[in-house]
Amino acid sequence: MTSIAFIGAGRLGATLATALSRRGLPVCAIASRTPDSARRAAAGLPGCAAVGAAQAAQAQLVFLTVPDDEIGPLAARLSWRAGQRVVHCSGATEVAVLEPAARSGALIGGFHPLQIFSDPTRAIELLAGSTVAIEGPPALEAELRGLADLLQMRSLVLPAGARALYHGGASFAASFLLSMLQEAAAIWGSFGIDEGVALQAMLPLARGTLDAAAAKGLAGALAGPVSRGDVGVVARHLSALERLSPQHAAFYRELTRRQLLLARASGRLQEQRLTALEELLTVGATPTGT
Repeated sequence: MTSIAFIGAGRLGATLATALSRRGLPVCAIASRTPDSARRAAAGLPGCAAVGAAQAAQAQLVFLTVPDDEIGPLAARLSWRAGQRVVHCSGATEVAVLEPAARSGALIGGFHPLQIFSDPTRAIELLAGSTVAIEGPPALEAELRGLADLLQMRSLVLPAGARALYHGGASFAASFLLSMLQEAAAIWGSFGIDEGVALQAMLPLARGTLDAAAAKGLAGALAGPVSRGDVGVVARHLSALERLSPQHAAFYRELTRRQLLLARASGRLQEQRLTALEELLTVGATPTGT
């Protein structure tokens, strides 16, 4: 059975090592710049030892789970051999950064779980059903797909050169959601609502929106004044937000423009309503007759 090692004992590396070990795979070594981190990550994993990076790099399948800027220098510094598989777990860094390993005959690839790892204990539970972005030559791709299946994850195969767009796009569904909630809480804060209270009110709304998207698709899940073609409500929103600050109004205006794309795709609104909303968002004033 293939021996597996991790170089990098942060939240991602520790989570993947634990998840694979729990499914019976031989995670034999974990290395880290901080020996205590490696020891903590290896503790409790059968047959797993905290070692140096050079020793971990002797495994048959080596995951580099270090920060993006360290992947290239690490790959260049270590010794590799033909037949090894060397895989990084970055979403944004191209697999080509592992070229030093490829020159030694190793197969190189990417394995990026599309999930958050702020809480490793919870992250292990979230892996099943999540997607992992895979990249590599056919033999390695097949092996990484097998690992994804074992972890009950969906595989998404990336073409070379797409990682920055893939990772940047995913930000809109992840940490940028926090920016949206921050904006909502700031607006409510202008009339005295505490951020904690705002989150208690808004998180169920956000979860309901995500559930609707899962059930109906993006256009089908669209709700609110844009979905109804309610130009007057959108105009009142813009007027109030302009008084609060032009920045709040500009952010609202841009997001509403994007919602018009969903409204058009849904086919529920007459073209006259869509045009009136587009005019309002362009000039920032209520069109005649609304």
